[in-house]
Amino acid sequence: MRFRNLILTVAVAAALAGCTNETLDSVNLSSVKNKTEYQLSGKMVSKMRELGMQKTSPILLRIFKEEGTLEVWKANTANRFQLLKSYKICAWSGKLGPKVKEGDRQAPEGFYPLYPRQLNPNSSYYLAINTGYPNTYDKANGRTGTHLMIHGACSSSGCYSMTDEQIIEIFALARDAFKGGQESVQLQAFPFRMTAENMARHRDNPNIDFWKMLKVGYDQFEVTKRPPAVNVCERKYVFNQQSEGQFNATAQCPPMSTPPALQMAMASYDKDFRRDYEKALKKYQGMVWYEPTEAERKAVVADQRKGRELAYAPTGSSLDAGKLLKVSELEKKIAEQKEAEEAKQAALIQKEALEKAAREGKGLPVPQANPLERSVEQAAVQPEPASKSLWGLFSRNEPNASPVAPTAASPAPQAPPQPAANGQQEVPPAQDKPQVAAAPAANAQAQAAEQPAVDQAPIDQPKKRPFWKIWGN
Repeated sequence: MRFRNLILTVAVAAALAGCTNETLDSVNLSSVKNKTEYQLSGKMVSKMRELGMQKTSPILLRIFKEEGTLEVWKANTANRFQLLKSYKICAWSGKLGPKVKEGDRQAPEGFYPLYPRQLNPNSSYYLAINTGYPNTYDKANGRTGTHLMIHGACSSSGCYSMTDEQIIEIFALARDAFKGGQESVQLQAFPFRMTAENMARHRDNPNIDFWKMLKVGYDQFEVTKRPPAVNVCERKYVFNQQSEGQFNATAQCPPMSTPPALQMAMASYDKDFRRDYEKALKKYQGMVWYEPTEAERKAVVADQRKGRELAYAPTGSSLDAGKLLKVSELEKKIAEQKEAEEAKQAALIQKEALEKAAREGKGLPVPQANPLERSVEQAAVQPEPASKSLWGLFSRNEPNASPVAPTAASPAPQAPPQPAANGQQEVPPAQDKPQVAAAPAANAQAQAAEQPAVDQAPIDQPKKRPFWKIWGN
């Protein structure tokens, strides 16, 4: 009996969860003949009826990057919006924070009106809805970018990409709302659910001031369950403000006021928020949130790509890939990332320089031999000049004082002379001697060598003159 009750409980929970889960009535695209005229399933229409919604009543879209979620809210008969279905975003590029310029791979954050003309049935990504970026606020702040979409194909470069099964339902919900007379669908794109705990966790993010501005509109929708009226003045968003003046995005805001009923409701909401925020600050004291890169998010869901086309590129949730760190740990991690990025940029610059040189026909420089090594080698084989005594430097009659004739090449080594039959050492023939131009004195010595050896008396060397008589007469 207990097992049966457990099965019933699980079944009921699954049915209730299906009301806001992307797996509800998963679309079989193979059976869809006309994607732009796709009709919502009978179960989806029945759910609308249970919530007091007309098939063609207005809708609102909310996006939360960190959770990777796109919500479809729909107006009931009391003109209050209720959550109809929640979809898991398949891919969004960049990190938390608004899009600032073309090519930064950031997905937009802010409030964007979607008009019927922004529905694109001929998109290369199955179906698409243009977000309308840049809106009035983005333009007033000099932000640039084009073609930022909510589309299919699960591949993003600054867009919010869904699966084809998801986008065909979202497209149909928007189409039916426009048919019912809704002029524009409000898209609210947030970095995360702006609860007290999340705001405390991201308090050190450089985008926190921008997010605090968006939070005003977020809070007012949470309280009223109606899309806030959005205007821009002084290059900032203002929500649900009454004024007799005109709102100009770059000019000073006109005199304005908040409706009394909304002001009272927001006062109570803000009081609860401040209490919860102070509690969250104590929880996260000394800790900071590490916001993961797109690559780190992709790594978490890498297995989802198996068996699919390469274009299918889910990016995962920041909550799954990010983590809380101590301040010192985060600083170290950021420094390592910065060092790696600088090395990557240096390698890229070097590669571009080599490619440019190749295009211009310039040869790459060839390293030359070190001349210092050759000089040392040559110096080692040069014969050192005979050293002269201190007295010889000043002697006029010193035989070594005469200039030295150029040294001829050294003769090749010869085999030692063999002994003759009579025991006398055989004198090598004259022709075996190298032919060298010698000084006359050398010739005389050569002739004397051919004569029989005769003992000679030692030749008296000229006497050296005393140092003090070098300059004497």
